[in-house]
Amino acid sequence: MADAVLIVDDDADIRRFLGLTLRHDGFEVHEAVDADDALEQARAIDPDVILLDVMMPGVDGYEVCRRLRADPRTQETPVILLTAKGRAEDKIRGLDVGADDYVVKPFDPEELVARVNSVLRRSRALRDVSPLTGLPGNKRIDAELRRLVSEAGSGFAVLYADLDDFKVYNDHYGFMRGDEVLRYTAEVIRTALERHPSARNFLGHLGGDDFIAVTSPDLVEEVCREICQTFDRGIAEFYDAEDAERGYVEAVDRYGERRQVRPVSISVGVATTAHRDLQTQWEISAVATEMKHLAKGVEGSRYEIDRRRGFERGHDRDED
Repeated sequence: MADAVLIVDDDADIRRFLGLTLRHDGFEVHEAVDADDALEQARAIDPDVILLDVMMPGVDGYEVCRRLRADPRTQETPVILLTAKGRAEDKIRGLDVGADDYVVKPFDPEELVARVNSVLRRSRALRDVSPLTGLPGNKRIDAELRRLVSEAGSGFAVLYADLDDFKVYNDHYGFMRGDEVLRYTAEVIRTALERHPSARNFLGHLGGDDFIAVTSPDLVEEVCREICQTFDRGIAEFYDAEDAERGYVEAVDRYGERRQVRPVSISVGVATTAHRDLQTQWEISAVATEMKHLAKGVEGSRYEIDRRRGFERGHDRDED
């Protein structure tokens, strides 16, 4: 699907010129002639980027940008200001009201398209980042897995990690302290990857307590072992002193029974090309998920690496 651009300018010739330029480069173009029209269309069509003229009669572009940023429906939409004013103070004013870029008229068509594409790239990257951990989100994880399987003959190992009894922790201590545990988890995995550098290294946050990491097949066992050991060494710091000393918290399960729950642990399942080919991102996901469920079947932090050759059944478990 083509990216949608909303051009906001009271000058019909400028709108026509910009429209021809952008359509030629494959963009879907919409036009607005003044502030009210711009705000209405921005809410209705949800454009991927807005080209906004500063000098318009009535409400100027600075105020339109300010209103766009104040509206939850448009506050994240990238805005590029268009103006004949090139003074530094004008640019600063535009950035202060929330503009993402600033283009001075007359502008070169190729430069304008390049700036639009640059703003779109930055916007996509920011939108697909977990606000909690700052890690790449689902779309970038999917793109990374697709890239791995597209590179014929390249070896990789994909780790699928999540936390055990994290819901109990969240319910007991509250979601704000739960968020601290998730940030800790991200840092533990990131540090393990950094301590075992590989051109394959990647870390993403699927959401909740689910993380995806990529490393080389020859490093995956060391990385997994370090993740589990480091996580266990530090998790007690996130408990109240009496709970940490006792070694559990009390929680009511789904059946209404009160039980003692040990500290949160981490389970990691690994899909790797060390023993067989993985043809699609779906196969990677299925194998890593299967291994993670095996790891969760044993109490405490643990990892399981798929060692099957071809489609042989059975599992060779690792001992931490």
